[in-house]
Amino acid sequence: MNYKMMGRFMGRILLVEAAFMLPALLIGAYCKEDDAVKGFILGIGVTVLLAVGLLQLCRGAGKGFHAKEGLVCVGLSWIFMSLLGSLPFYFSGEIPRFIDALFETVSGFTTTGASILPEVESLSKSILYWRSFTHWVGGMGVLVFLLAVASTADSKQGFTMHLLRAESPGPNVGKLVLKMKTTARILYMLYIVLTLLDVVFLLLGGMSPFESVCTALGTAGTGGFGVRNDSIASYSPYLQNVCTVFMFLFGVNFTCYYLLILKKFYNVFKDEELRLYFGMVLGSIALIVWNLKGYYSTLGETVRHAAFQVVSVVTTTGFATTDFDLWPNFSKTILLCLMVVGACAGSTGGGFKCIRILLVMKNLRRNVQKVLHPQKVQVVRINGQPVAEKILDNTNAYLAAYTFIFLFSFILISIDNFSVTTNFSAVMACFNNIGPGLEAVGPTCNFGAYSIFSKIVLIVDMLAGRLEIFPILILFSRSAWKHR
Repeated sequence: MNYKMMGRFMGRILLVEAAFMLPALLIGAYCKEDDAVKGFILGIGVTVLLAVGLLQLCRGAGKGFHAKEGLVCVGLSWIFMSLLGSLPFYFSGEIPRFIDALFETVSGFTTTGASILPEVESLSKSILYWRSFTHWVGGMGVLVFLLAVASTADSKQGFTMHLLRAESPGPNVGKLVLKMKTTARILYMLYIVLTLLDVVFLLLGGMSPFESVCTALGTAGTGGFGVRNDSIASYSPYLQNVCTVFMFLFGVNFTCYYLLILKKFYNVFKDEELRLYFGMVLGSIALIVWNLKGYYSTLGETVRHAAFQVVSVVTTTGFATTDFDLWPNFSKTILLCLMVVGACAGSTGGGFKCIRILLVMKNLRRNVQKVLHPQKVQVVRINGQPVAEKILDNTNAYLAAYTFIFLFSFILISIDNFSVTTNFSAVMACFNNIGPGLEAVGPTCNFGAYSIFSKIVLIVDMLAGRLEIFPILILFSRSAWKHR
């Protein structure tokens, strides 16, 4: 285990996090929010001191960075980022209990959007901005950002592919171009451009500049933290439709956008995951609109709310325009299923991912065919290309780990004696990085009533869901910490 190289990289991650806090500090100073300014100054100070200490201790790190180091480094980085990112909330006094501040921060960085706050409009603007910005940096990943700005010498140290694989969502990470550093830059450029377009369209709808930026940050990261207590409900239909469109766009694999830039339209059209994503969204909207017949005054309003909630849930954003907990059970069941599936791999969305659903279903079909035709060679293909057996094995392992963690977490938080639906949807919402669940954790409620123990369980679930389980599981493996 190359501890020094890991420590050096984590030190640099923390310096980036401290730099990311500076705009929020400036907003607080401009708005004369003294408590928030104090919170950010202390938070930045502690983060910088720890980062400098790590960099000093880990000078002269040797080369040699492998998959194990990458997984451990990613897991630890996200834990430390969350702990230090919660300091402004805690030191400012706006979230007085540290476990609540940590829950809110982890929910932000993992783009979950689950909150312990009963109302958010009393928060200072600088805190609201930092809360939304955690979504944006967590959506694409701060490690991907560091890879994008890393020097050429750093990119040759051997850790770029391992870190990108460990942090990026989906069963497999490929290169858009030959160099991983260039891939990271392309991803972030696409991310920034789409975010800015979202801001522009929100401004055109009459939203204030501050709310436009915060809403776009939450939309881009598919996070769901809003700046109003009713999330998006009080905004105009135009603004709600803009959010629907951009949530959907950020749920698409960013590789598709790169292919569109290269004018490889056929490659995008034949992408099976994208077609599943489109079909699933359109089908769910149609079924819910049918089920909500007469629930709203007009068909247009019904379609708008159904489309918004379907896209918000499947992309794991978590914004809301209506209390869908009051919808008929059929519609709520569809939303629960979409919570599990999630968006596309390579997007900022969470969940099990559409590509894994495809792989599991195609592998199941192959196994059935093997029973019927034992001598026939069966190959699983995605987009016409054979899928490696290693990827299929990893997908099966992920499904097993996913099921075990979900059920174990569900049992643990049941100690708090909330209803089965509340606990089930709470774990579903946190593990899949959705945000709101049903009943006591529905879109008009929050997670504040859970005990400290349950909040810790849900915090681990949020981190495991965002990092695709294995970087968190490996932290508990004794063999991961052994020297070679």
